[in-house]
Amino acid sequence: MAEAKIGLVTGAGTGVGQAVSLALVEAGFHVVLCGRRREPLEATAAKAPKDRTLVVTADVGDPASVEQLFAQVRDRFGRLDLLFNNAGTGAPPIPLEDLTFEQWNTVVSANLTGAFLCTQQAFKIMKAQQPRGGRIINNGSISAYAPRPNSAPYTATKHAISGLTKSTSLDGRKYDIACGQIDIGNAETDMARKMKDGVPQADGSIKAEPLIDPKHVANAVVYMASLPLDTNVQFMTVMATKMPYVGRG
Repeated sequence: MAEAKIGLVTGAGTGVGQAVSLALVEAGFHVVLCGRRREPLEATAAKAPKDRTLVVTADVGDPASVEQLFAQVRDRFGRLDLLFNNAGTGAPPIPLEDLTFEQWNTVVSANLTGAFLCTQQAFKIMKAQQPRGGRIINNGSISAYAPRPNSAPYTATKHAISGLTKSTSLDGRKYDIACGQIDIGNAETDMARKMKDGVPQADGSIKAEPLIDPKHVANAVVYMASLPLDTNVQFMTVMATKMPYVGRG
């Protein structure tokens, strides 16, 4: 029987992170559940078979915290096969000119700096292990392509994630590290549930938007993670069919 692969999911306590973590466990992975708060991580772990998850609290925007996270992965498992950079946050939906530096920096730290720091540490493990290599999947967004009104910090970081994905994919080749990105449109999570009640559109109107079950996103991530390292999904979009994105909305 093949040895179980080791995956690490950031932001694993809720929403897409929880759905992906549980789907990876079902697919045979041992999964390190990472997030800032232990209670949601423990709730995710409780939904999985015993001894298939490891809960580690960490702040992905803090270099020392990220180093400690990956040190625990190395000490416990000796290798890392998959990193899902999922942790993220948004700023209040207020006019761009009214955002504070702290609000901007909070989003950049969680969404972009966090993904970079985790990728950097994953490289160090993946390039040194035997067999060498691994896979990194970044959680992008429809916002990696088109903004919503009053979303400058989130949109800017998600556009930047696309650049990080491409650079990681290129720089990882020599180490047999593959990197791809999943861009999600309206998965029904706590962050997106408000869309049922109506959210601002580009024309100034307020409209309800359709949502999809996060399990469909999780299934897509499992597919990406299941591929051999000589094959990569560079970008995949999973979205509600009728969300106002394609065309004029």
